[in-house]
Amino acid sequence: MTISDYASLIVDAGEYSGRNDVAHLFSRFLGLAELKLNRALRVSDMEHKAPIAVIDGEAPLPADFLETRQVLSASGLPIRAVALQQLAANAQGGAGPPVGYAIVGNRIKVLPGGNHGLTMTYYRKVPPLSPANPTNWLLEKAADVYLYALVEEIAVWERDAGKAGAAQELKLMALSGLKIGDERARWGDAQMTVGGATP
Repeated sequence: MTISDYASLIVDAGEYSGRNDVAHLFSRFLGLAELKLNRALRVSDMEHKAPIAVIDGEAPLPADFLETRQVLSASGLPIRAVALQQLAANAQGGAGPPVGYAIVGNRIKVLPGGNHGLTMTYYRKVPPLSPANPTNWLLEKAADVYLYALVEEIAVWERDAGKAGAAQELKLMALSGLKIGDERARWGDAQMTVGGATP
């Protein structure tokens, strides 16, 4: 496999799908593939840490936000996620450092309200490929994921259920391999401990 950038991905996707005549639709297929990958994929390469400035109890989420991993107060203490109902029930009173948060739409709301400086570690979207951004971490690490995702999108466009199913199966196998590698890198040397009192 010789996929190293956007241009080579176009060539290989055309060859693997048997459709070298759809290069003009490539950006559409790529956008759909990346949309689906962002829904399914959560690996360490997607993690990012960013400061969040909370004003009057809320702040916008980063534009590339997918899912929260951890939120820390200005003093470095973890803040727990709470149900929106709990946040609303306790919104009236209180001051001091934040103790809870909820994600509402594209904003983070904090309990108690007020102004706070937070640090959020979150999963961010895969940086989209384009002629101006010809490569990203996913293409460098798992070009097969991109390739099979694009072949799947081309097959869906062709209304070829058999080809789409085969490409989807290959994509899922490639994603599984990427996730297993990520878990091994994160936890390969970890030891299991049981919490709580032992008899």
